[in-house]
Amino acid sequence: MILYKHEMKMNAKNLLIWTLSVGLICFGCILLYTSLEESIQGIADSFSDLGAMSAALGMDKMNVATLRGYYATEIAMMHSLGGAMFAAILGTGMLAKEESGHTTEFLCVLPIERGRIVFQKYLTLVSNIVILNLACIGLYVLGFIAMGESGDLLTKELALYHGAAVMMQLEVGTICFLISACVRKSMMGAGLGLTLLLFAADMMCRIVPAIEDLKYVTPFYYANAAVIFAEGNVNLVMAAGGAGVIIACYAAAQWVYCKKDFA
Repeated sequence: MILYKHEMKMNAKNLLIWTLSVGLICFGCILLYTSLEESIQGIADSFSDLGAMSAALGMDKMNVATLRGYYATEIAMMHSLGGAMFAAILGTGMLAKEESGHTTEFLCVLPIERGRIVFQKYLTLVSNIVILNLACIGLYVLGFIAMGESGDLLTKELALYHGAAVMMQLEVGTICFLISACVRKSMMGAGLGLTLLLFAADMMCRIVPAIEDLKYVTPFYYANAAVIFAEGNVNLVMAAGGAGVIIACYAAAQWVYCKKDFA
């Protein structure tokens, strides 16, 4: 596991920056609720008049005037998108950086099979995503405790949402990991573009009935916090589909990288 330890050290700074960025922004927004509490009912009434846009943001299911609804519709959206962007950036560069940085010649002459290289790099991706989420959850819990609202928010729905968010980020990261195995240089822009496209697809399929089937494409659909908090469960069929995509993309990355002719 020497390669795994090396990759964790190489990505430690990136992990720290993204954890602080996502975690502290959401932590600050949680604390900001106190100053908004008196006026947020008016904001909630304004959002309720947005029609289809309210459905896209989950405000037709949760009352944004409550801290529970505020977290499910605002904080969770920032957490999901920030975590997915981190996973995309990490995934797109994990394998491709070796070839673009001309370190493949060194790596592939070591007494280690290509399959084990892919496995240890993928394990690095998974570890970084899990660490980011655990650190962010810790910050959010501190925010709830500081506001004296931990009893209302530390619920089964919160655990279900963050579990779904981790799987969603793993799905995005694994798709980008497969892209990284196929190309010869990091495709960070493609990974970020894919993430934003999947996020937009989740919003659009909730607004436009004609494209409702997009929910089967985007992992943001089953990781929607407003739906999870309102219904008290995760769509297991959609989540199982996401798990299938993760397994298929990882297996494809293994096959492509093991058969690849390096430049």
